[in-house]
Amino acid sequence: MRQRIFGALMAAALVIAALSIISVMSLASVSAGGRAPATMWTPPRTPEGQPDLRGYWTNATFTPLERPADLAGKEFLTEAEAAAYEKKRLLLEESQAKDDIHYDNAIWQKESYDKVVSRRRTSLVVDPPDGKLPPLTPAAQQRLAARAEAVRGGPSDSAASRSLGERCISWGNEGPPMLGSTYNNNLQVMQTGRYVVIRHEMIHGVRMIPVDGTPHLGPQLRQLLGDSRGRWDGDTLVVDTANFTDATPFRGPPATARQDIFSSRDLHVVERFTRSDANSILYQFTVEDPSTWTKPWSAEMVIRKWQGPIFEYACHEGNYGLGFILSAARVQERH
Repeated sequence: MRQRIFGALMAAALVIAALSIISVMSLASVSAGGRAPATMWTPPRTPEGQPDLRGYWTNATFTPLERPADLAGKEFLTEAEAAAYEKKRLLLEESQAKDDIHYDNAIWQKESYDKVVSRRRTSLVVDPPDGKLPPLTPAAQQRLAARAEAVRGGPSDSAASRSLGERCISWGNEGPPMLGSTYNNNLQVMQTGRYVVIRHEMIHGVRMIPVDGTPHLGPQLRQLLGDSRGRWDGDTLVVDTANFTDATPFRGPPATARQDIFSSRDLHVVERFTRSDANSILYQFTVEDPSTWTKPWSAEMVIRKWQGPIFEYACHEGNYGLGFILSAARVQERH
């Protein structure tokens, strides 16, 4: 009898010790990362039982797509380095000359959220490990050179000669992949049992993503933003997009390098949206386009909760610049 009691007491002591160790490890994780592990948080559900992504969000970030040369070999910033980098970038945004009133100056850029360094990464690109986009293929280099020559030869021959952004069609930020813009980095996500809808404030894009098993469009049907189809993988929304055109801009402002790259009709993008806590969605994507890059590449960022609302951008209604550019070109031709 004594042995049984002693054995029971020893078993209870071991259980208590194990629970104590788990508790300490959890607290240490919270202290190190600033939040509890993702496994301790259960995402809310829609009435249809799907993970709830609804609401207003922003993908504003100071993290560049590609890792700067002066940070080569450094994947993450320290907390102090990230704070200093954010301060430097914010100062740069707000340092425009007082008499240089432009549509995207600091007055418009100062919205009701702060840009941050996403997950303290030095680049959004996570693969390749150097944080750089893979080299362009020879075919992509030829396309880039031909497009540059066309711009030099007749940049204002017609409206079609100007960029998609100047024509109020797309800045390239609506994706996929969704890389954000200089300002108005605002999104609204809506859900039904059959669709996830992502509405962008810049310029006016609305992505309607079926999640009911609807197959892709036939390969002969091409769209500027491609053809997206979604499915749920546990708590993660996986979106597969194909059927792009050869005029799809792969990225928009703020683009510091290769900003005039256009993907090919072979572009294929897979995105993953995971609600990681009440105020965050982890957005990950992989891009494959064998006619543009020598190998696939992947990136990630955190999309953060925002109080909204989203306003109409009304780009076409106020697009006086395009008419002025074309009319000035006609005047030059007469002289």
